[in-house]
Amino acid sequence: MPAFNEEKVIGRVLDSLKDEGYGNIIVVDDGSTDNTAGIAEKRGVLVCRHPINRGLGGALGTGIRAALEDKADIIVTFDSDGQHSPKDIKKLTSVIEKKKADVVIGSRLLRPKGMPMIRRIGNLGLNIITFMLFGIWTTDSQSGLRAFSQDAAKKIRIRTNRMEVSSEIIKEIGRLRLRFKEVPIKPIYTDYSRQHGQSHLNAFRIIAKLMLKKIMR
Repeated sequence: MPAFNEEKVIGRVLDSLKDEGYGNIIVVDDGSTDNTAGIAEKRGVLVCRHPINRGLGGALGTGIRAALEDKADIIVTFDSDGQHSPKDIKKLTSVIEKKKADVVIGSRLLRPKGMPMIRRIGNLGLNIITFMLFGIWTTDSQSGLRAFSQDAAKKIRIRTNRMEVSSEIIKEIGRLRLRFKEVPIKPIYTDYSRQHGQSHLNAFRIIAKLMLKKIMR
C-alpha cells in the first residue's frame, strides 16, 4: 500500500483489510508529513518509510521488493485512500492461484457504473496513449489494484518514481510477455478519494513523460 499523507483514512482502510482476513500488509509511507506511519504501525503492519516523497512508482517499487524479501507468493497493490474494496482482492488473486495469468489488473471500466464521466474520459485517453506507445490494450491502465505472481514481480522493472508507473507496468507486461488478465472491480468514490485522484495536470504530465521515455528508448 503506497501512502502519502493519508492519516484521515488509512486506519479505516487497514481495518477493512484485516476484517477480510488480510494480515500480511506492507504500508510504504512515502515521505508523509502527517501521522500516516504512526497510525499504520498501531495496526501492527509492516511500515517502510521514505525520508522524502519519491512518488507512486518509488513507493510501489519499495513495497514490491519488501514483499519479495518476505517470499510472498502473490503480491497485491492496493491504494490507501479508500477507493478499493478489500472484497475485490480475491477476484484478482484467484486468477493467479489457478495459474491463469501472471498479472491481473482490477478494472474500474469493465463495469463503470458509478464512475464519474470525467474519470472515464481521462482514463480512456491514458489507455489509448499506453496502447499506442507499448502495444498492450487494457481497459484501466491506471488502476491501483493489481496482483502479481512472485515470478512476475521478480521480473518487472520499475524505473520511474512517479504516476506514470501504472503505464510502465503495462509496458513491462508486454516486454516480458507475461500472461495478463483484467477482472471487474467496483471502486468506492467518496469526496476524499475524488480529491486524491489524478488531476488533469497529472494526466498531461504522465502522457508527456511516457512519450519522452518512448523517444529515448
